[in-house]
Amino acid sequence: MLFFKRFYAILKARNLEFFRDRASLGWSIVFPVLLLVGFAIVFSGDGKDMYKVGVLNTPDKEATFLQTKYIEFVDYQDTELALGKIRQHKLDLLVDYRLGLYWINDTSPNGYMAERLLLSEQNDIAKKEWVKQTVTGKQIRYIDWVLPGILGMNMMFSCLFGVGYVIVRYRKSMVLKRLNATPVSAFEFLTAQIVSRLFIVMCLSSVIFIGCDLIFDFYMLGSYFDLFIIAILGAMSLISLGLIIAARSQSEELTGGLLNMASWPMMIFSGVWFSLEGSPELIQQMAYWLPLTHLVEGARSIMTEGANLYDLREHILVMLVMTGVFLGLGTLMFRWDGDGR
Repeated sequence: MLFFKRFYAILKARNLEFFRDRASLGWSIVFPVLLLVGFAIVFSGDGKDMYKVGVLNTPDKEATFLQTKYIEFVDYQDTELALGKIRQHKLDLLVDYRLGLYWINDTSPNGYMAERLLLSEQNDIAKKEWVKQTVTGKQIRYIDWVLPGILGMNMMFSCLFGVGYVIVRYRKSMVLKRLNATPVSAFEFLTAQIVSRLFIVMCLSSVIFIGCDLIFDFYMLGSYFDLFIIAILGAMSLISLGLIIAARSQSEELTGGLLNMASWPMMIFSGVWFSLEGSPELIQQMAYWLPLTHLVEGARSIMTEGANLYDLREHILVMLVMTGVFLGLGTLMFRWDGDGR
């Protein structure tokens, strides 16, 4: 009972501290909304300049069409996955060299041009005659695709800096030293900080998502409940990472540098702004070990592909493992006074 009272007192104090800081609260809400509005305006035109073509059963012989400049070719093993991307205009054309088939979405302007380029290559692999197949589906806009990345990025900054800076500020201002003189344990304090940040992040992200959905009518094929679960797991892993960074440091400058060192690679390599599909294997392996990657890919799969939690079991397992490891390390490393004392 005493544990719960102490835990609740710290949790309440931290929540009140955040929500009373109107500048920080306002920026946390306005920043992602401004990004979404900007992307909606910038990418409201006809789309990409470069064509993207999926390839099934890549031929052994050199195919003239595959040498065409200004077309991005992506190899696929799963036909249904590739057809889903045709439906959503993520691919302009899908070609199967073994069956001599190609698929196109008749509502895609880029698909029409890619088809013309394919059929114009008369000398392509023994002058193969292509058989056309059509696919229909609702177009996914760039703003629909980038939404999970923007919300994930906003959650990342809120989790890392919200935990990192706060704990270091408490330590520097001697708040932690005074708390250490009370019956409050490190476990109670850290648990309250984690729960408080999780509550704040999920509240703000939910408000932003619902508000922007009313304006932009986002593409959503999956379950909102599944999306909420993935968001919680992703936020937990990011909060735990922030706890490690703030476990000992007394310097806000050093902590800021460490937080930036953790956040920038995730913002670049976690698929926030562009797809890593077709990127070098090394880049994909690097991205795999970043918690934001699994949050963004999981949310994006639910929204644009209709995936469920079972389909995302690998992402869920990785985020759970990361949360456990980060929390364990952060708890072991934590010091009230910092600097290893």
